Amino acid sequence: MKATALWHISNNQSTLKEEESIISDIQQIHIKSLYSLISTGTERLVAEGKVPSEMYAPMRVPNMGGGFNFPIKYGYSLVGKIQSKGDNEGKLVHLLHPHQDHLIINNQSISLIPKGIPAKRAALASNMETALNAIWDSGVSVGDKVVVCGFGMIGGLVARLLSLMPAVEVVILEKNAFRSQQAAQMGFNTNPTTVQGFDISFHTSGSSDGLQTCIQSVGMEGKVIELSWYGTKRVQLNLGSDFHYQRKQIISSQVGVVPLQKSARWDYQRRKSVVWELLKNPVFDAHITHEIPFLESPAFFDKLRGGEVLDEGLGWVIRY
Repeated sequence: MKATALWHISNNQSTLKEEESIISDIQQIHIKSLYSLISTGTERLVAEGKVPSEMYAPMRVPNMGGGFNFPIKYGYSLVGKIQSKGDNEGKLVHLLHPHQDHLIINNQSISLIPKGIPAKRAALASNMETALNAIWDSGVSVGDKVVVCGFGMIGGLVARLLSLMPAVEVVILEKNAFRSQQAAQMGFNTNPTTVQGFDISFHTSGSSDGLQTCIQSVGMEGKVIELSWYGTKRVQLNLGSDFHYQRKQIISSQVGVVPLQKSARWDYQRRKSVVWELLKNPVFDAHITHEIPFLESPAFFDKLRGGEVLDEGLGWVIRY
């Protein structure tokens, strides 16, 4: 079977390449892709060649092709429909896979999508796991006052999950006019009277200034949950004021590991089952603002490298 995949062939060029796929094992199945989510923060750094060499091994994802020093086939949230004969023929599945139109994959690599979740919304699953992990890492509880700095894909999902918790007050800090307007239309407070004394802040803006704002926004023993990944970019902070005196914490949150306080009882499968329950809620449709036809995906990534496509969007999916 012939398949077409998106490849980054250098730090300034992406293209579509055709490749052969063969079913060589009875455990393998054929999947036709429907949507794949573009995780713009991580995938921009990958496309720009800004993954530090010491992170090449940890940053590898299932079914990735090539390497971070180019060429590379990358991506990790794809939704498709099973084409192979059998009990699951025609069912929707989610899996970690680069952007590609047809797949031959081991059936143990897939997660069946429950009925009632549309294919496009299901593409949010991987980033929803990231947001859920961040909530766990924060220890947020009923009645907390929380700041989310950066209302992109991850920040938006974190804010939405927080808004579903009882009596949690959520404030959004977003400099981009379009994203701030989107947050306001979803009912979030984007113009707080003060940004001090909060219990917890979540940082997703990918900038030193944003992280500094989050540190300053929390009060005594407040927590800053850092979700941005910077690649080779350096971060500069001022920790000389009340950071130590007020015993503030900066906590790294990353999706690859279930938090220690959960790990005795939780595994990836249980976490994924919670994600599917959450994604039954249609409010999450608003967090995908753009569909990119697969044939136009190389041009999209060429623009993404310059950051120009990020000014008027929250989330992007490739449509096959």
